Amino acid sequence: MATTTSSVSLVSLVSLSCVTLEVADLDAAHRFYTAFGVAGRLQLRASQAPTSGFRGFALALTVSGPSTVDAFVEAAVAAGAAVVKPAAKSLWGYGGVVQAPDGTIWKLATSAKKDDGVATREIDEMVLLLGVEDVKATREFYVGQGLSVAKSFGGKYAEFTAAASSPVKLALYKHRGLAKEVGVPVEGGGSHRIVLGGTGASFTDPDGFVWEAGS
Repeated sequence: MATTTSSVSLVSLVSLSCVTLEVADLDAAHRFYTAFGVAGRLQLRASQAPTSGFRGFALALTVSGPSTVDAFVEAAVAAGAAVVKPAAKSLWGYGGVVQAPDGTIWKLATSAKKDDGVATREIDEMVLLLGVEDVKATREFYVGQGLSVAKSFGGKYAEFTAAASSPVKLALYKHRGLAKEVGVPVEGGGSHRIVLGGTGASFTDPDGFVWEAGS
């Protein structure tokens, strides 16, 4: 049976302060993320690092209702994104998945199943989902770096406490489980094309995700 544990601290000693996407076309990425509505929540950096297939992460937006999910999907597609999973009802609510022109996968979701028809384009929460080989081991690695665990469901999922000033929350999935969740093949290689900015020292986690200090 899955268990949930709560952090003993309200604020982690170290937290995720920003996410930087590494993109091949910086101008095009700026245009896309401005149209998509998340430009103020992430940073962009030019990179030609080789990458292929699933990059091992996804970004998730939690919003108020189905109409807002649809609004974000429509904005993404109009700006050049591809639909990976059409928005639809599920056991947990309503959601869909798109892939940005730079290759980043975005999950749009709400726990609300009833649609009031109001599309706000407001974001309740943004979560960086890292796909890792061993959730328990990586969770403990991050605890060792100073992060506080907010939720933990065995070896399937872990979520860390975010600082009040952080625009994004960090969570861990099994690598294969995350690929299945967002609807893409699990195979991939090369650069993750993402850099995590933290409030502590620079380091690289067991799955090759790089953290930069002072970002």
